[in-house]
Amino acid sequence: MKNTAFSRVLLTFFILALSIAVVYFIVIQLTPKSTTPTPTPAPTNDQIHVTSPATYSTVLSPLTITGEARGSWFFEASFPIRLIDANNNVLATGIATAQSDWMTTNFVPFQASLTFPTPITANGTLILQKDNPSGLPEHDDELRVPINFQQNTRTIKLYYYNPAKDKDVMGNIQCSAQGLESVNRVVAVTITPIQDSLKLLIQGSLTSTEKAQGLTTEYPLSGVELKGANLKDGHLTLEFLDPQNKTSGGSCRASILWQQIDATAKQFPEVKSVSFIPSDLFQP
Repeated sequence: MKNTAFSRVLLTFFILALSIAVVYFIVIQLTPKSTTPTPTPAPTNDQIHVTSPATYSTVLSPLTITGEARGSWFFEASFPIRLIDANNNVLATGIATAQSDWMTTNFVPFQASLTFPTPITANGTLILQKDNPSGLPEHDDELRVPINFQQNTRTIKLYYYNPAKDKDVMGNIQCSAQGLESVNRVVAVTITPIQDSLKLLIQGSLTSTEKAQGLTTEYPLSGVELKGANLKDGHLTLEFLDPQNKTSGGSCRASILWQQIDATAKQFPEVKSVSFIPSDLFQP
């Protein structure tokens, strides 16, 4: 009897211990595990390692490039580099220079710096090219580092037309600049802010809220494009393409279309007057 009772106690104890172990295992498996984010590895191959910038890092001008490359990657202690945007436009070119003796098969530290204008795309590629004095394609090699550009922004004004604010005492539309109202837009900083603003204006993109407030525009007009701009001594000359004569057709309409452009351009203090070519645009 005593042995039987003792066996039952042992069995109960064993079952209890097993149950605790099972519960513990389940809890451990279901508990989310904290992980330390793994940084994006620096671009590398067996000939060149880039320390900075890291892949997909956000960069701005001036950009410092560091790393190490085998001596065979250099020629006379240097190799070419270039920076392109997402449209394959070259933003900058330069030379990376060895920081120690390059006449070796070992890795040699290098450094370079690139100054570039504000890109129009959000990302681009840094290209480190093996110097190949022979010109033979079988000796070509390069390492590409995808990067993001830091987007500096500014707020601009686009002028559209509100007919409710352009009426005389009799309630007639005057077709005047009195009906112009500005809307704010945040854009990337570029070297062509006036052209960028006007191109955005003639896209005619008004929000539903702005339309509900009475703002209207006939832009965009089919085929109408801003081809170029020239600012000299405060006078801005704008060249448009209008193959379908969409900027003409009635003095009131043509006047309002032009006044939106004129006001948007003159928000920039360097613009004192504005004209357009060809001269037959924006005519009744």
